[in-house]
Amino acid sequence: MKTVGIICEYNPLHLGHQKQLNLVRSEFGPECAIVCAMSGNFVQRGWPAILDKSLRAEAAVACGADLVIELPIIVALSSAESFAAGGVALLSRLCDTLCFGAETADKDALLRTAEILLGPEFPPILRRKLERGLSFPAARQAALEEMGLSGGLVTRPNDILAMEYCKAILSQGSALVPFPIHREGSYHAQTVDSLNPSATAVREQMLGTHDWKSCIPRQAQALFDGAPLHTLAAGERAVLAKLRTMTEAEFEALPYGSEGLWRKLMHACRTESTLEGILTAAKSKRYTRTRLDRMVMCAFLGIRQELLHTQAPYVRVLAFNERGRQLLNGVKKSGYFRNPGQRMDGEYWLLEQRAGDLYGLFAQDAPEPPGAEQRRRVRCR
Repeated sequence: MKTVGIICEYNPLHLGHQKQLNLVRSEFGPECAIVCAMSGNFVQRGWPAILDKSLRAEAAVACGADLVIELPIIVALSSAESFAAGGVALLSRLCDTLCFGAETADKDALLRTAEILLGPEFPPILRRKLERGLSFPAARQAALEEMGLSGGLVTRPNDILAMEYCKAILSQGSALVPFPIHREGSYHAQTVDSLNPSATAVREQMLGTHDWKSCIPRQAQALFDGAPLHTLAAGERAVLAKLRTMTEAEFEALPYGSEGLWRKLMHACRTESTLEGILTAAKSKRYTRTRLDRMVMCAFLGIRQELLHTQAPYVRVLAFNERGRQLLNGVKKSGYFRNPGQRMDGEYWLLEQRAGDLYGLFAQDAPEPPGAEQRRRVRCR
């Protein structure tokens, strides 16, 4: 059976995602299996997901996916490179093809650029650009241009992730075959385009008084309607309470804090009154805002650099249909794919429980009770 993987967040699932699922089914036939590796309750931007992961997973299956597994939180809160590498490693266990959206849907160009980024000539050129004070994204693009590669393949958001997927496939020796599709519309658009919506615009619609349903597949509308919404702003005081009580050693142990960034963040936490003030004070030309957002969320959830760079001992199955059940039966003996709510041992399991409890503090209307992970069950359709 042909199996196609998609690494996603579905924050929330919208008509653009439905279009991708439909295209995969059309390209590979009705009998192919679609496996989604989806971020859980915290996403790569360093924010809480607007809707609980179980709802988003069930919506994915309702809209055409066959199996949804959860990207481990230590992958979901990683840099683009580690996010892609974790997703590729996970889907390589189940799939033969990886489908992703990109502004440049040219498989050969993406793979060619990925090979250059992995080659021995690239790192020293990149270091020289960084020493000039450029941010990492700008330095990477400048280094590629010095090597004669133009076209801006690492400047647009979907192209950047597409490149990281290709790098991960090559570096891991994965058998996954890249299948890029053209990502229409703007990834960060603030206004709604019902044909090619951005998740950013849809979240704004859901948090306002506007009609968000026009951007959501019909099968998902009933699942999302009336569901609790979660925002960073709703949990700001909880995050501030954590940041204000951290020790210097705890700041130093945070991921992404190299070159003294952890100290700069610590100082901002001890002088600024709001989360926005902290992030603004700690930001510099060298480091992206997203890096700081992830750093703060890791601090709140108690994720140290050591833990972030380990490998999750298992992944959770969130939702499936009958075809997805057949896929799982084929890998059951591995013991790697676990039901939600199933008790495990070790530090990673404790992190899962803690993250589930703390996610409830981001609920917009009122804090949700703890224990969500223990009560969670697979969504079957």
